[in-house]
Amino acid sequence: MNKKNIDLGETLVLIPARMASTRLPGKPLADICGSPMIVQVARRAAESQMGRVVVAVDDEAVFKVVEAAGFEVVMTSEHHQSGSDRIHEAMLKCDPEGKAKYIINVQGDLPTIEAETVQAALRPLENAEVDIATLTVEITDEEEKLNPSVVKIVGSPLSETRLKALYFTRATAPWGEGPLYHHIGLYAYRREALERFVALKPSILEQRERLEQLRALEAGMRIDAEIVQAVPLGVDTPADLEKARAILSARGN
Repeated sequence: MNKKNIDLGETLVLIPARMASTRLPGKPLADICGSPMIVQVARRAAESQMGRVVVAVDDEAVFKVVEAAGFEVVMTSEHHQSGSDRIHEAMLKCDPEGKAKYIINVQGDLPTIEAETVQAALRPLENAEVDIATLTVEITDEEEKLNPSVVKIVGSPLSETRLKALYFTRATAPWGEGPLYHHIGLYAYRREALERFVALKPSILEQRERLEQLRALEAGMRIDAEIVQAVPLGVDTPADLEKARAILSARGN
């Protein structure tokens, strides 16, 4: 393995925030312990100490609350089809000189994410052969193994804490005895890999499974996944929002 230490001065943490949410309208501005959710996410990203943090928004009200909280923020288009397209635009706007060599994409609905989880996402990129890094956790709930909303990663074990991704699926896979892994949609990209990815057209398997990361695999890009211990809480519903409030209240955030 061609391994290198990553200079965090070359790392950019981007947080895409989109106002359009059918299950939780106005999600980025939802109050959690006295602060908008997107501000709580930015705080978690800053606590990870993984480099410069920038929030990418598509709404003026969200822009203003992030700016008022003291975080860097850029306005992006309302018409992006995916978070990767949004972070690509944000990267070009906030780093046109190309100083950032590594881009960490932290979703804007993860207000309780642990610093260690953000840090783990970058580790696979220490291997120069890896284009994109992501996270996964072993599934322990039998119902999740059958749930198509729980995306599974089929991968070759590289170590006790890492898989080389071969496929992502909503099906229950792989078949047979052994662990199943839940894919966590937090990514770290080499800059050139992100640029290549957003230039690709949606792929056949991506459209069939409705999983954007398959576009990269079908194009021959390498994705490795770091195995972590827990899935960070994604806030998609009012019930999730109450859980996030309880977690951060207990932490004193």
